[in-house]
Amino acid sequence: MNTIAVDQLTQTFAALADPTRRAILARLAEGEATVNELAKPFPITVQAVSKHLKVLERAGLITRGRSAQLRPSRLQGAPLQEAAEWLETYRRFWQGSFDRLDERLQAND
Repeated sequence: MNTIAVDQLTQTFAALADPTRRAILARLAEGEATVNELAKPFPITVQAVSKHLKVLERAGLITRGRSAQLRPSRLQGAPLQEAAEWLETYRRFWQGSFDRLDERLQAND
């Protein structure tokens, strides 16, 4: 794996490490939203949500547009796809481990 891909994964997972940012991404999966719209369900300030959006934007997980005074945010799927592909390798590893365990348990019956 090249260095750029690892750096992107590092940024992606660092951004996903925070539950507020994960909730923001879940909301953006439904469609674009402004900072005020994103801030509504959280017990934090609009400024705090804006900081979370900057982290997500630096990680390439969202883009922020400009429409008059509004800056709607949109989900970007490419970094999430890359992370999912990386995790898939480990899912296959664990699935294989569980399959072997199941075979052993079946053999002991």
